[in-house]
Amino acid sequence: MKILKILILVLLFQANLFGQQPAKREMRAAWISTVDNIDWPSKPGLSDKVMKAEMITILDNLRSYNLNTVIFQIRPTADAYYKSTKEPASHWITGTQGVAPGFDPLQLMIDEAGKRGMSVHVWLNPYRVQKDTAKNVLAKTHLYFKKPELFLTYGNTRYFNPGYKETRDFVASVVGEIVRNYDIQAIHMDDYFYPYRIAGQEFHDQVAFAKEPRQFKDKDDWRRDNVDLIIKQIRDTIIANKPEVEFGISPFGVWRNIAKDSEGSHTMAGATNYDDLYANVLKWQKENWIDYVTPQIYWHIGFDRANFEVLAKWWAKHKYGANVYVGHGVYKLSKTANEVEWRSPDQIVKQIEMVRSLPLLDGSMYFTANNFLKKGDTLRKPIIEKQYKYIALTPEANRITRITPQPPINATIAKSGDKGLLTWKAGLNNKKYVIYRFAKGKITDFSNPENIYYVTTATKLEVSNANFEKYIYAITALSTTQTESIPIQF
Repeated sequence: MKILKILILVLLFQANLFGQQPAKREMRAAWISTVDNIDWPSKPGLSDKVMKAEMITILDNLRSYNLNTVIFQIRPTADAYYKSTKEPASHWITGTQGVAPGFDPLQLMIDEAGKRGMSVHVWLNPYRVQKDTAKNVLAKTHLYFKKPELFLTYGNTRYFNPGYKETRDFVASVVGEIVRNYDIQAIHMDDYFYPYRIAGQEFHDQVAFAKEPRQFKDKDDWRRDNVDLIIKQIRDTIIANKPEVEFGISPFGVWRNIAKDSEGSHTMAGATNYDDLYANVLKWQKENWIDYVTPQIYWHIGFDRANFEVLAKWWAKHKYGANVYVGHGVYKLSKTANEVEWRSPDQIVKQIEMVRSLPLLDGSMYFTANNFLKKGDTLRKPIIEKQYKYIALTPEANRITRITPQPPINATIAKSGDKGLLTWKAGLNNKKYVIYRFAKGKITDFSNPENIYYVTTATKLEVSNANFEKYIYAITALSTTQTESIPIQF
């Protein structure tokens, strides 16, 4: 009889995969920015207890919006929010670079996000070393004091020189250490490759160009190749260590304006990835060097120079097999915003609806986490009422070898009145668990997100209002690649 039940569940599960509703698999992520203490911790030098509480508050709040992923900035300026043998602990944590807190911030994030069913992407800035050189924050153990020739200053900011192979090797080694030591879903980089131009100032990399030209005559092409090389090397490093870990890029929202390139978007952006940041993102997608791209489309629908709708459609058309998530500028929401479009959460609601209307797009990421906390019900209510009413699983990446998990085992219920304790044991390749709840006798649709009750990394769940007379429960497992197992019934 038990075998028959499992067989029926499998048939129901497989039959509904082909009619799966888009919302069951949808990226819903928020960036947790640590540079300048934007999101976490709120200021340097807090006690471990306060910092941990702040992190849990952020995660609980994001979970209340039914978000499913966090992008945690762990290397904002060649420093570390994790245990590193290569770079010092960030001064934005304790106030002194090289002095770590009494806990591992990244491991705590992984553990606490996992309990809430959320995936963790770790966000690294490849080249930025010191945001303001007027402040003496670098630890004496920093690589800058050992290899000053690898660095240069532009404006008030210090950077690794992208023109040197030694720079690329070092950054790739940092990535390798993180991938080996932590159970993460993805390595993530944003738009800061070569810095945004400063009027009247030259980025002084002519020495590196002369020393390592690689037969390039044009410096702009050489700069683009420098960034190509580091992207490819990071991709290779990830594959060599944990091929199931994704690599994602969140570039500036405009690749090129159509005035400069027939393949560009119908925009008039003052800066672009290709021409100003030397980031040829389309090449990385075409060459299978990245698994996802999240263009920062931080403009409103209808903006004349860079229309959200125009850019969302352009990036959907130019995905080349990578997953495409849209970056939303939720930070712009304000009752006193200069642009009237940003004075109401309606702008974000409309943007979500537009993303969902384009089947080639795979979801959204939001900058930044604290904006969800500050807006409270003003933003939560309109989103939860419709767009994010139900839990969604994160999408599977198209370009990594997927790991198929076995279903959990020994799924049992301990009843106490109307309360229930659901327990289970891990099967092979189990990383997270999806608990489904159905009307009793009607296990019908595993593809409908309405039937997802909870997602967690734990192996038990207390259900306060289990209502066993009305509902029955089932469970699946997710592997590290977000691949779902067949279900079993409690």
